[in-house]
Amino acid sequence: MLPPRVVRRLVLAPLLLVIMVAVAVNLPLLVIVAIVASPWLPGRWRALRLLCFALVWLALESLALSACLALWVASGFGDRLRSEAFQERHYTIMRWFLAILFRVSTRVFRLTVEIEEPALSPEEAAARLRRPVIVLSRHAGPGDSFLLVHNLLNRYARRPRIVMKAALQFDPGLDVVANRLPNAFVAPRRGVDTVIIQAIERLAAGLGPTGALVIFPEGANFTPRRRIRAIRRLEQRELVEEAARARAMRYLLPPRPGGALAAIAAAPTADVIFVAHTGLDHLITIGDIWSSLPMEQKLTARWWRVPAAEIPSGREAQTRWLYDWWARIDGWIGEHHPAPLPPPARRTPRAT
Repeated sequence: MLPPRVVRRLVLAPLLLVIMVAVAVNLPLLVIVAIVASPWLPGRWRALRLLCFALVWLALESLALSACLALWVASGFGDRLRSEAFQERHYTIMRWFLAILFRVSTRVFRLTVEIEEPALSPEEAAARLRRPVIVLSRHAGPGDSFLLVHNLLNRYARRPRIVMKAALQFDPGLDVVANRLPNAFVAPRRGVDTVIIQAIERLAAGLGPTGALVIFPEGANFTPRRRIRAIRRLEQRELVEEAARARAMRYLLPPRPGGALAAIAAAPTADVIFVAHTGLDHLITIGDIWSSLPMEQKLTARWWRVPAAEIPSGREAQTRWLYDWWARIDGWIGEHHPAPLPPPARRTPRAT
C-alpha cells in the first residue's frame, strides 16, 4: 500500500539521500564486487556498468529533489507552484534529468536508439509545433516509458501529461516532480474505473498546443499469463471479435478502449500518436535489469500520427480502429524484435 504523501516526503525522500551517501562511502567495495560479479553475467562488465548507472541515477535524483525543495521555498512554500513560471521550471528539471540519464545510459551500455517517424513535410512540421496530441503507446516497462517521455520533452519540445500507476510514487524524485505537474496516478483495477476515466478527461481537456497526453491502453506490461487472462475477460463479456483479434497478437495485450476514447472525446482537436518500441520491453523487475539489460544493441521505436479529422466517430468504430492500430503495432514489433541475450556463462570448478 502506498504511504500518505507526508510520509513519502518525510521518510522516502531523505532515505534516498542516505542511500546516496552510503553508496558513495562504500564505492570502492562496490566496484570490487561488481568486477568480481561481471564475468558471471552476460555482456562485458555488466555489473560494473549497472553500478555506474545506478550511481548517476542516485546523484541525479538527489540533485532533482534539492532543486524541487528550492523551488518550493521560492514559490512561497508552495503557494505559486501551479503558476506558469514554476510549472516550466519543473518541466526544465524533467528535461535535464532525462537528457543526462539518456546520454549516460546509451554510453555506459553502448546502446543505439533509432526512431522512425513521419517525413517532415510542411504539414507535419506545423502539426508538431501547434497541435496537441494524445500519445497511445504500448506498455512495456519503465525503460521504454523513460525513452518515450525523454523524446517528448527533449526531441519534440512537448509538455507530457502522463497517466501512471500509483506505485511509481515510491520513487521520491518522480513523486515530487510529477505531482507538481498535470499528471495522474491511478491504481490499476479490472474493468472501467470511473476515477481513472475522469482523470484522463481532466488531463485531456487542458491540453495546450504543445501538450501531449500519454496513455498506455493495455493497462499493464505484457506477459503470456496476462494475455490469456485478457482474452478470457473479453470472451466472458461476449466480445467475440475483440477476443479473436487479441488471440492474433503475439506481443501486446488487447487495448482497453475506455481511457483512450475518453481522451479523444475530451480533446477533439488533438491528433493521435501511436507509438511502437522494442528492445527494453522485457525489463520489468530489478531482477530483469540485473540479468537481462541489453548492451551493445539497437533499440528501435516507431510512431505514426493520425490527424484529428481522420479519427472515426462513434465508440464502436473507434474501438475497431484502436484494435486495427494495435494489430499494426504488434506486427511491427514482430519485425523488429531484437534477438535475446545469451544466458550467463557458468563457471566449472577446476579439478584438484
